[in-house]
Amino acid sequence: MQAEILTSTLDMNRQEWLEARKNGIGGSDVSAIAGLNKWKSPVGVYLDKVGATPTEDTAGEAAYWGNVMEDVVAQEFSKRTGLKVRRRNAILKHPEYPWMLANVDRLIVGKREGLECKTASEYLKGDWEGEEIPAAYLLQIQHYMAVTGYKAWYIAVLIGGNKFLYKRIERDEEIINYLITIEKDFWLNNVLAEEPPTFDGSQASVDLLKALYPESKPTSETMLPSEAETLIDALDAINVELKTIETQKKEYENQLKDMMKDNEKGYIGERQIIWKSYVTNRFDSKRFKEEEPDLYERYVNQTRARRFSVK
Repeated sequence: MQAEILTSTLDMNRQEWLEARKNGIGGSDVSAIAGLNKWKSPVGVYLDKVGATPTEDTAGEAAYWGNVMEDVVAQEFSKRTGLKVRRRNAILKHPEYPWMLANVDRLIVGKREGLECKTASEYLKGDWEGEEIPAAYLLQIQHYMAVTGYKAWYIAVLIGGNKFLYKRIERDEEIINYLITIEKDFWLNNVLAEEPPTFDGSQASVDLLKALYPESKPTSETMLPSEAETLIDALDAINVELKTIETQKKEYENQLKDMMKDNEKGYIGERQIIWKSYVTNRFDSKRFKEEEPDLYERYVNQTRARRFSVK
């Protein structure tokens, strides 16, 4: 199988590249569709594809430096492995599923293999221990192998700016078949049908809803669809369960505190319990507002948010 070319990226600027990505599902979209991306939800991908993203796309610091360091990581990989790599200045597409796209970092010269270049914070080094690879990247690489037909892919990462490692990932037909299934469903039944997927419970969905609907319209009301009643019933049941669990948690903590008495530390087997005294200093903003109203107005920072409740 040979990947086809959707478009060349040789002289393409970022805005043109973002527009081209709307023609299908790329490697960085896959983990979000699968629900394994903490930065983006399936709804976020959908809005990108239909051109309805609520905020302008701008690369953050991490993304910026990831792009800057890509060539450094690729060169170091070649130096350590002896494998030559080259750019593929094109967005590739699957010959059978043209909505499966790939904008790969590098291809290995003389082999049907590729290379994905990453940078990672020192705080995320645990994600790379042993044979571990973050799930989002594993899906991204299997997606690339699905599009290109390649049998293996490397991933190289610079961690904390001072630790370099690379790993080889073999093609996994089971994962690839799974990706084809969920991507096909998403593209045909969501994007082309203009039917947004359901919001999930991820922080990415929370942030997206804030961006979509930042403020309520005063005095405005709406009649909710019938499925809202099912969701409310489920939410009520969860709240009762959470209250029960929280009470049980406090019960266990209180029994352990009684065993601790006035001791600061306690030990049982390899576990340590700490019940330590501390002092908290809190600023009395209410009193400050009453006694120094002018200063209060000068230094107060107003934030806007929406409070959610079910009555």
